[in-house]
Formats: sequence, structure tokens, C-alpha cells
Amino acid sequence: MTRTSELGTAPVHQLLFKYALPAIIAMTASSLYNIVDSIYIGHGCGALALGALTVAKPFMDICAAFGSLVGVGASSILAIYLGERDYDRANKVLGNVIVMNILLSTLVMVVGLIWLNPILMAFGASQDTLGFAHDYMEIILFGNILTHIYFGLNAMLRSAGHPRFSMTATIVAVTVNIILDPIFIFGLDMGVRGAALATVISQAVAVVWQLTKFMDKNELVRFHRGIWRLDKGITRRALTIGMSPFLYNIAHCFVVIIINNQLKRFGGDMAIASYGVINRLTFVFAMIIMGLNQGMQPIAGYNYGAKKYDRTIRSFYLACFYATGIMGIVFILGECFPQTVTKMFTHDSVLLAQSIKPMRIICSTMLIIGFQMVTGNLFTSIGKAGKAIFLSLTRQVLYLIPLALWLPTIFNNPVDGVWWSIPISDTLSAVTAVIILLTSRRNLHME
Repeated sequence: MTRTSELGTAPVHQLLFKYALPAIIAMTASSLYNIVDSIYIGHGCGALALGALTVAKPFMDICAAFGSLVGVGASSILAIYLGERDYDRANKVLGNVIVMNILLSTLVMVVGLIWLNPILMAFGASQDTLGFAHDYMEIILFGNILTHIYFGLNAMLRSAGHPRFSMTATIVAVTVNIILDPIFIFGLDMGVRGAALATVISQAVAVVWQLTKFMDKNELVRFHRGIWRLDKGITRRALTIGMSPFLYNIAHCFVVIIINNQLKRFGGDMAIASYGVINRLTFVFAMIIMGLNQGMQPIAGYNYGAKKYDRTIRSFYLACFYATGIMGIVFILGECFPQTVTKMFTHDSVLLAQSIKPMRIICSTMLIIGFQMVTGNLFTSIGKAGKAIFLSLTRQVLYLIPLALWLPTIFNNPVDGVWWSIPISDTLSAVTAVIILLTSRRNLHME
């Protein structure tokens, strides 16, 4: 109880540091794992395997989207219930998270395995990359239940007042993964299958670690009888709030599918591989901001539930400030050191040459992305599902998809149109976030 009540009393900047830093460390470690995984695959299996990983990523993101549908929404209402001191319903949220994740992850696994090859072809796989992508995703799908439970429980740990334990769970997963990657890929000569198997095993270890905390009888939020039956009110509210990150992830997947297919059409497999390299760079820092958002979420949600609105807005302003600084690093790396970044993943001369220009184009608007991400998270944190959903869809659906389809038709070099669609949509979505924020000032008690 002491851990949760501090959310409404301790200085906001100290809370943001306390809750965000472990989440940032965890998300950074997770994103670094993805980079290391890509490095191992790129050097151990070749450029085509790296391209296959880029094709498989939207499918993995769809799987993760169903996890965020449950985990983010449930963790938001858990923070709100704790702020309202409704501890009985807070515990029911925990049980409902487990049950919903098992049901949804099983459905995704079955559907994905049945139509795996057609899905990968639709996502941009070619005959040269399909085999790699199939081998990787088949094992990932078999471990999908563990993935969902892992992400769901980590979100619950943060809202329950255990940001460091959540961070440790992620670091455990990342450490196990990095140790197993070279053993499976090189030592056992398993290639991309080895990378996927290392991911699944590492998440299984992390889940065991998470369960120990929720089995502790001294915890305010813990497993016990009576919390496993699905509660209509909790599930509906959790799914409604979680719809924003869910739709964002789904929309992002479709954007990647469209961009992959446009790049395959105008630039070939190497253009897709270039996109994969750039994504790895931006993904690292986007994950840091996601960690910042995860730290802000329980603070904003708890204080909004406790009607301490000034503290909610203070957490938002601080998060925006830090997010802008974080994305400034991406801007500098992408604009000044594109070849150095690319060399981390491959020594293929063609891929190196093709990655420099698009990296500079895509990174040109990085300074404004952090604000847009934090603004969407603010509305998710306080349960304003409608605005959160709208903001989550503006960049992907309203702007990026039409631009990615239209701009190649007016550029002399069509592939440049695909690249430029990304920073243009980033700019438009940031402007939209400003407008939504200004029109919501009264409801957010910002006046």
C-alpha cells in the first residue's frame, strides 16, 4: 500500500525518475537484444536473412498488439483502481490479465500457424526470403502464449509499484537471450530458428521470475482465489483502454507491410533490408520513450483517479521534455553517422550504399516524434480511450499509408517517395497531437 500511495504524494520528478528509469533500462535492454539478434542473424545467416527478419517483424508486432490490448489497458485501470483504493477490483484485474492473455494468444498462434506462408508473402516476403521468415516465425508463434503473459505481467508489475522488479524481469530475458543466441545460431548451426528459440526460452525464464512476485502473500496485488473469473466490467474497460496501443500496433504492422511491398516493388530485397537497418536504430530509441511512457503511466493514472490533476499534467510535461531529448540523439546519429550505424549490422557493400540516404530522410523529423508518443500515452493513462485511439491512428492510417502509396507516383525515383512518406507523416501527426491537446485543455484540467 505504501508503494502505491507514494504515487500521489512524492514529488513528480522523483517519481518519474523512479518509475521511468527501470522501465527505460528494461526497454533499452530489450531493444539492444533486438539489435544483437539482428547482428547475429546478419553476420551468421546473411543479408537475405536480415531482410526476412524485417518481413517477419510486422507479424511479430501483430502478435504483440494483442498482448498490448490486454496488458496496457489492464495496467492503466489497475493504477486507477489503486488511486481510488479499490483493492478488491485491483486484484481481479491481475487474474483477468492472465486469462485474457491465454485466450487471445492461443487464438493468434493457431491462426498464424495455419496461414503462415500466405501471411509472410503478403507482408513482403520473396521466394528468397520466405524460407528464413517461415523458420523464424514458426517457433515464435509456438511461444506466443509466453510472450503475451510476459508483457502483460510486466505492465502489471509497474502499476503495482514494482518498476525495478519489472526491469529485472526484462533484463533476465535479455541476458538469457543474448547468451543463447550465439549458442543456437553458431554453435548448434540452427540459423534463424536458433534465434527464435532463444527468444522463446528467455521469455519463459522471465515469466517464472514474474510469477514469484505475484505469489508473495505480502503483496497488495497478488494471486489468490476468486480473481480468475472474467469480470465483464474489468475486461470491457481494459480492452477499451487497450484498444489505443492495439490499433497503433496493428496500424503500424499494416504500414510496414505496405512499405515493405512498395520497397520490394521499386527497390527489391536490399531496399527492404535497408529499411530493417533503419528500423533497428529508431526502434532502440522508440523503446526508450516507451519505457518513459511506462514510467509516466502509473503516475498519471493514479493521480487522475485521485483527482490530483496538477500532478498528472506535471508528469506529462516532464515526459515530453525528456522524450524530445532522447529523439534528438536519433536525429544526430541518423544525420551524421548513417554509415557507421549500418556497419553494425552488415558489411555487405550494396546494403551499406543503399542505407545512407534513406536513413537521413527518415531521421530528419525525429525531434518531434517524442512529443506525439507521450501525448497519446497521456490519454491512454487517464482512460480517455477515444482520443488515445484517434492519436494512435493518425500517423499510421490517416497520413502514412496514403502517402506511402501516393508519393512514389510523383517522385522521379519512386523509392524516394516511399522514404519521404515517413517524415512527412511524422510532421502531420505531431501537428495533430498539438491540436488535440489544446482542445482538451479543460477536460485535462490544464487551465
